[in-house]
Order: sequence, then C-alpha cells, then structure tokens
Amino acid sequence: MVGRGFLTDGALDLSGIAEILDRPRTWRVIGVTVGQSLTATAVSLLLGVPGAYVLYRCRFRGRRLLRGFITVPFVLPTVVVGVAFRALLVETGPLGSLGLDGTFAAVVAALVFFNYALVVRTVGSLWERLDPRAEEAARALGASPWRAFRTVTLPALAPAVVSAGAVVFLFCATSFGVVLTMGGMRYGTIETEVWIQTTQFLDLRAAAVLSVLQLVVVGSALLLAGRARRRYDRSLRLRTDRSAARPLRLRGPGLRPGPDLPAAAVTAATVLGLLVTPLAYLLVGSLHAPEGWGLGNYRRLATTGGSNTLTVTVWEAAANSLRAAVDATLLAVVVGTLVAVVVSRRPRSAGGRRALGVLDAVFMLPLGVSAVTVGFGFLITLDSPPLDLRGSPLIVPVAQAVVAVPIVVRTVLPVLRAVDPRLREAAAVLGAAPGRVLATVDGPFLARGLGLAVGFAFAVSLGEFGATAFLARPQAPTLPVVIFRLIGRPGAENYGMALAASVVLAVLTATVMMLAERLRGDRMGTW
Repeated sequence: MVGRGFLTDGALDLSGIAEILDRPRTWRVIGVTVGQSLTATAVSLLLGVPGAYVLYRCRFRGRRLLRGFITVPFVLPTVVVGVAFRALLVETGPLGSLGLDGTFAAVVAALVFFNYALVVRTVGSLWERLDPRAEEAARALGASPWRAFRTVTLPALAPAVVSAGAVVFLFCATSFGVVLTMGGMRYGTIETEVWIQTTQFLDLRAAAVLSVLQLVVVGSALLLAGRARRRYDRSLRLRTDRSAARPLRLRGPGLRPGPDLPAAAVTAATVLGLLVTPLAYLLVGSLHAPEGWGLGNYRRLATTGGSNTLTVTVWEAAANSLRAAVDATLLAVVVGTLVAVVVSRRPRSAGGRRALGVLDAVFMLPLGVSAVTVGFGFLITLDSPPLDLRGSPLIVPVAQAVVAVPIVVRTVLPVLRAVDPRLREAAAVLGAAPGRVLATVDGPFLARGLGLAVGFAFAVSLGEFGATAFLARPQAPTLPVVIFRLIGRPGAENYGMALAASVVLAVLTATVMMLAERLRGDRMGTW
C-alpha cells in the first residue's frame, strides 16, 4: 500500500498526497472520523465508569450473568449492530419519530453499544483490585463521596481509563460495518472512503494514501494505549489480591437514596436502553413478515430474496461463513500460539528483548489498522503468480486469520507470562528436552487460554466484514456480506430477511462467546 501510494515507476512521488489532501472531501472524511471517534469514546467512558463500579466494586445477585451479557455486544458482527439500530430508528420503528435514522447521533450510539463492555471490563478489572482504605480515609477526614472519588479513586484508575479510551478510539476509528450501514455517504469515515475509492471510483492510489493516513491516526492511539497499558499492568501487579466487593446499597438510613443509586441507575439505563432494546427489537422485527407475524422471514432464508437479490441463499452464505471461520480459526490459533510462546520468553540480553518486542509489534499490526485496510492490501498484493489468490476460496480465511491473530496472541500471552520461568529451568536441569518442557510445563497453562482464544478467533472470523467485503467471491459470499446486500435493496421481503439473517448471525456469535467465556480462568487478565 505504501508503494502504491507513494511510488511512481519505482521513484518516490509525493504529488498524490498533495492532490488527495487538497480535496475538500478528504478533510471532511477525516473530520467525521475524528469527531465520531472522540464523541463515542467520551460517551463510552462516561457510561462505562459507573458500570465498572457497579459490576466490579459492588456485589449483588446476577452480577456474573450481567457481566457475561454486556460482553456479547462487543463481539457481535458490525453488520448485525447496524441492522439492529436501523430497525429501531427507521420511520416505521418504535423510535422513528425521533428522526435519528442516518444521523451522527445514531452512529455514535451504535459505536458506544460496541465499546461499552470494553470500558467496563478494563476499568473494572483494576477497580476490583484497588485498596478501598485510601478512599475510606478521605471520607473519614470529611471529604464528600464525590470529592473522595475525584481526588483519590479516579487518579488511581487513570491508567485503566486512558488505556480503555485509547482502544475505544481505535475501534471507533476503524469501524466499517456500523458506519456503512448507518451513516452511509453522509457520515462516511476514512474506513468507508477506502472502500468507496476502491470499489466505486477504482482509484487505488487514493485508497492507498488514505489507508496509510488511517494507520497514522490509529497508530497514535495504539501508542497511547500501549503506554497506558504498561502503567495499568504495573498497577495490577502491585495488588495481587482482589478487594472484597461490598453489597450494592441503593437505600440509605431512613429510606433515603443510597450511595450506589446514581451509578446503579446509569448502569441500568445503559444496559436496558442501549444494549437490550436494539437486540430485542431486532428479534421482534425478524418475526414480523410481510404476511404477518410468524417465521416467514426465516423460511425465506432458504431463497435468494425478492427479485433474486442474492446469488446464493442465506443458509448457503451461513455455511460459507462457518467454513471460512473454521479455517481462519485454525490458522490464527496455530500462528498466534506460536508467536505467543516465543514472545512470552524473557531473554537476558537487551538485544533479545528488543527483538521480541519488534516481533510482537509486527504481529499486532493488524490490530492497529482496519480490516478494510487488510482486505485492500490483500487485493492489490496477491494479484499475480505465484500468489494470485483473488479467485481462490483461501483468500477470505487467510485475511480473516490475519485479523484474528493479534487477538489470539493477546489472549494466550498473559497465560504464558504467568508461568514462573524457574519451572522451565528446573525441568531442563532434570533432563527434559525443550519440546517436553513446552508440553509439560507450558502445556497445562496454555490449554487454559486456548479455549477463550479459539472462541474469540472464531467469533471475529464469523462476523468479519471489512476485509471480506473486498475479497469474498460473488458466488461464495459470507453471511455479513449477504446481510449488507439485503438491507441495500428495496422491498419488505429483503428487509425482513436481513433482520432474520442478523438474528442467526448474532445467535451463532453469542453462543460461541458464551461457551468461550465459561472457559475463562482467573489468570486470563482483563479478558
């Protein structure tokens, strides 16, 4: 992509950058990308911090179930979320009178829907380990609850808040499916502009320059996240025990409002209004067929839609998605586990540590760029022998695996780093070969993290849309691609099929993640 954007006939040519940056459309797209991402990040933090307090600092019945539920939106395919919010906000929907369909606020709400769980779990994992005695001492010295939180607790939580905010900004800036299905051309971002320049205008140079520009934006966010994350990890290591959560107090003496009531109210309103309502209406809408209530939309999934909108049936597209997800998961888990095993080692030399840091950064790169950029890179790179994969069914699972590898590494790596290196040294001294050391010492710890890694990799691959939108063959589309085609065509039948197909995809993804969540151990870190 760098070569396509900055080289002409093998020589450096920066005229394309000046030409693209002179376009008012480019600056409008950059402004919308940064504006939407900053707004969604701020709202996610404002709503997520109270949720972290309620779910990690307080104890009440159903807390574990609620923690698992708020994780589901984070792993839902972006197309499903876009369809769910559109169903809620269109003129015929329950909130259609608000006129929010296709607006800036609607896109921001969908982005917050995705990233609320990330803030809650990142901040909550640190808050759960904070020593409460410092805040209690401030209260004993006369500080109000708000002042004690602002001057004592919030500074202690700052590393987690900054880390969560940076990663949320990253995900918002690289959100493709939500923006494309909800914002369209009016609120297009760098992400959607790359897709438009490639698929509609065939301007690969402009797409390459925009992809590199996006890499600069999200790379800055990743740098900030990395620095905050290191502070966050140090904070966690200072407190190995978890402070006991206290009961949720909604009432004070004399039936007065309790100290936890504001945070509980904000959390309840967010969960019910922002998380439950779109998903519930998506399910209800899928049961409302043109001929009346029932399973008509689901029966039509065995067809190609009204006026033969699709080239295959929805069930065939679902089978394509499952096959690609299985292949991508296998590739991602094998590669990601091998990388995690290498990066988890602790060389004595500074050069060795720097080399492992570079290796880690290389395999994290797909997390720092968008899936659209990955797909675009595959499209312009693997287009000539001996690596001409444009017509091969392998190109989709390979691209999905590239997107999923960083998640596998980040899931397995904390588990392997928890292994005391003295165990490996003792096994080696007793005569165990390196392979046996890996199998007998690292193996039990590795097995603990692989279940969650497989779940994340499969869920990400199953719902991946950005790279697949570039690479999926017309005769073998995946389920997210089919859903996008259905909502882009007129007709009640197509729209109803899109809702039903979105429910199917959401159920598949949620089931995978619920099973993976059950395999999550105490050593799994934040996730």
